[in-house]
Amino acid sequence: MKCPRVAAARCLANIEQEGSSLSRVLTRVEQDLDPSQRSLYRELCYGTLRFYWKLDAALKPFFSKALKAKDSDVKMLIYVGAYQLFYTRIPPHAAINSSVEGCRTLGKKWASGMANAILRRCQREHDSLFTTLNPAAEAAFPRWLFDSLQSAWPEQLQAIVDASNAHPPFCLRVNALHQSRDSYLNILANADIAATACDFSGSGIRLEHAVSVDSLPGFRDGHASVQDEAAQLCTDLLELSPGLRVLDACAAPGGKTGAILECQPQLAELVALEIDEQRLSRIQDNLDRLQLNATMVCADAVDTDAWWDGKHFDRILLDAPCSATGVIRRNPDIKLNRLATDIAPLVELQATLLDTLWTCLKPEGAFVYATCSLLPAENIEQVSRFLNRHEDAELVPITAKWGVDQGGCRQLFPQINGHDGFFYAKFRKNPDRGY
Repeated sequence: MKCPRVAAARCLANIEQEGSSLSRVLTRVEQDLDPSQRSLYRELCYGTLRFYWKLDAALKPFFSKALKAKDSDVKMLIYVGAYQLFYTRIPPHAAINSSVEGCRTLGKKWASGMANAILRRCQREHDSLFTTLNPAAEAAFPRWLFDSLQSAWPEQLQAIVDASNAHPPFCLRVNALHQSRDSYLNILANADIAATACDFSGSGIRLEHAVSVDSLPGFRDGHASVQDEAAQLCTDLLELSPGLRVLDACAAPGGKTGAILECQPQLAELVALEIDEQRLSRIQDNLDRLQLNATMVCADAVDTDAWWDGKHFDRILLDAPCSATGVIRRNPDIKLNRLATDIAPLVELQATLLDTLWTCLKPEGAFVYATCSLLPAENIEQVSRFLNRHEDAELVPITAKWGVDQGGCRQLFPQINGHDGFFYAKFRKNPDRGY
């Protein structure tokens, strides 16, 4: 297989039919492509997923009958062609012809005429094709998620949609153990890599254009890491100081683990806890590159008997499993894979993690709860329920220039050329109530 359009169709069909994540399928499928074709392949995968629901609503009436599940690759090939027509500068004849030929490459010659007819109609009706879509389809969001965001954030809805459908910025965290942010900005400038300081993180840098990490000066020696600005904000909230014992729960892929150690290398101990062994190995790889050390533990955070030694922590960071609705622009497969029915089980898991890990915190210790979600059920409503269950938990109001206030917590919305969507809450254990 040498066609990036066909590769994209196969990747997207796998995501649609199997519920696979884009990050897992993307690399596996592209192994059959020449390196020169992989950039286009990735653009087609990400772009078609970003606008899938809009393309689906507009193109579905053009199919004389619904395609069978086994022919999802044909449908996706047509959607890839339509994405090229509407959202790229690829010449229309190339977008159409590549989809027609792609049907033959898939071994489905019978679909070539259908692909040709549908895409030529798209070309003819370009200006009017999207005029009658419902608001969710117009936003290229699944209806359940659009309705949830509209209910929760009516004033911010359009900005959320626009940022979620945009290309994400390429952000770095400068390792202060090697040099200051200003020094690294100068190093990047000398390497002809345009970059600016992030607005809220003192270690954050935003590149004007994405680059290979191998082209970043000192990257392999741990001078910088790829991490969104919103995720970098956890270190200030933790109020780290020498000698503290810290737990980074649900730690993979390790960005916050590294940030904590860079911020305060004289901790008594940092425990990185992760349930998945393969993901735990990614944390270790990141720490090796940064030349930093943590206690690595592979276990279910809820099962304290399996991993906790009974010694309480001064600080706990729980970056909880969530809907990831604040990082859709980086993971557009969420639009296909995440369902409304997924939210209640996630909320239940978050509550269980909060309750369990709270018992591991010292009196007067600080606990930071974080998600990359925009849904109140996972965020401020979760916090409210937690405080009602635990009399010894005090909410520490977060005063910051970033995000919007949510009852003392902070909600960040995804920003075009800015940070991702994120939520932070901070608790302190009341020493008067002990354990």
